[in-house]
Amino acid sequence: MFTWLRAVGVLAALVLAGPAPVLAWGPIVHQTVTERAVDTLPKGLKPFYKNHMLELPSLSPDEEEAGEEGRERRFAIDRLAPFPFTEVPRREADFKEKYGAAGAEIGRLPWMIQDTFARLVEAFRSGDKTRILAESDTLAALVTDLRNPLALTDNSDGQKSGQHGLWVRVAARLPGGMGKALSLNPDAAHLLEDPAGHVFGVINATYVWVDNILYQEELAKRGTGGYGEIYYEALAERAGPILRQHLSAAAGDVGSFWYTAWTQAGRPELK
Repeated sequence: MFTWLRAVGVLAALVLAGPAPVLAWGPIVHQTVTERAVDTLPKGLKPFYKNHMLELPSLSPDEEEAGEEGRERRFAIDRLAPFPFTEVPRREADFKEKYGAAGAEIGRLPWMIQDTFARLVEAFRSGDKTRILAESDTLAALVTDLRNPLALTDNSDGQKSGQHGLWVRVAARLPGGMGKALSLNPDAAHLLEDPAGHVFGVINATYVWVDNILYQEELAKRGTGGYGEIYYEALAERAGPILRQHLSAAAGDVGSFWYTAWTQAGRPELK
């Protein structure tokens, strides 16, 4: 049975934060993805993360939501260009030059990932464990956000399709109540030849699921009297497999970004 009552606290916190969603996923998602990302790593890197897993901010017993929040942590690209977004510049300076103020309004998620990745490379080179873990955790959160279809559309909260409140229902309350059903099966981490290019590849691979999410949520709502347990059980059945697919891919992505950053830093020995 879908244990949706477990997610009420998350829902309340997000609602109180303001009328617009500020997190691409709830904290349970970030914790689950980060834990599974560690398992994707090769033997030269995995022991470091295994030994210090509880020192990652999002997995710490005294966990506080890690990373930057707010409207920048998204990329509503369909406000500016049609899929598959081939005309969208991959460099932030070129993007700003092309779209100006309009571009500033849709978020900075791709470049937040690129900036954090660069800081993680430098952290690996420095050998500073605290910096490595902090940047790894922030990068994990941002890369996971990139696998949320709603983070990439101007209809993020269902406001354009009559599905108001969609963001919290799908991105926070649904995964928060799935419990053991939110089991991930990521691929092994691999070296990213072009990390910046990979970001935009993920954007396209994620965005194609926007309409599917909207449709499955609409079907889950039909015949229900509101957003109670029956609705969430139907939503888990319809959208749960999509959620697991994207979050499994996110865990593999996170591991790959960590592995690539360590490799670019010269694969230093870590303790």
